[in-house]
Amino acid sequence: MTTIRVRQNGPLLVEGEDVTVVDWNGNPYQPAKRPFALCRCGGSTTKPFCDGTHSKIGFAAAEAAVAGSGDKPAT
Repeated sequence: MTTIRVRQNGPLLVEGEDVTVVDWNGNPYQPAKRPFALCRCGGSTTKPFCDGTHSKIGFAAAEAAVAGSGDKPAT
């Protein structure tokens, strides 16, 4: 099972062994370590992975899931 945790004012932490990262050309590659973190702030120099830049630039994000918001998963 794979779990993606939203870290407060930080990255998306991806936990699980059955995960493949696929680039925009459709090429899969394996992250170097598990779990791994995906950047949400846009400032990482190792995109799509987090390098800790969010803490240096003061990244702040809405964290909580909002029940009844009407948001739908991407298809």
